[in-house]
Amino acid sequence: MMISPPLPDGTRPMNLEEFKNFLKKFDGNKDNRISKEELQDIIRSNGKWFSGWKSKRALSHADANRDGFIDDKEMINLVEFAKKQLNLTVVAN
Repeated sequence: MMISPPLPDGTRPMNLEEFKNFLKKFDGNKDNRISKEELQDIIRSNGKWFSGWKSKRALSHADANRDGFIDDKEMINLVEFAKKQLNLTVVAN
C-alpha cells in the first residue's frame, strides 16, 4: 500500500480503503455500519466542533436508504460529505 505524503497542513490524504479502515476503528459494535453516535466519535476525533450537528448532517447526506446507518454501499456518500464538509482528503485508490 502506498502512503501519501502529508499536505501542508500536516494531514495526510487517505485512499478509499484507508478511509474505510479508519471508520472501522469507530464501529464499536462491529456491525459493519456507522451509526450517528459513531459518526460523532469520528468527528470529535478529528478535533471538529459541533460533532452532534455534523454527524446528523453527515448521516442525512450519506444514508441513502434512511435506515439510520451508513453501510458499505453508502460509504462513497460519506466520502463526498467528508471531503466537502470536514476538509478530509480522500483520494482515488
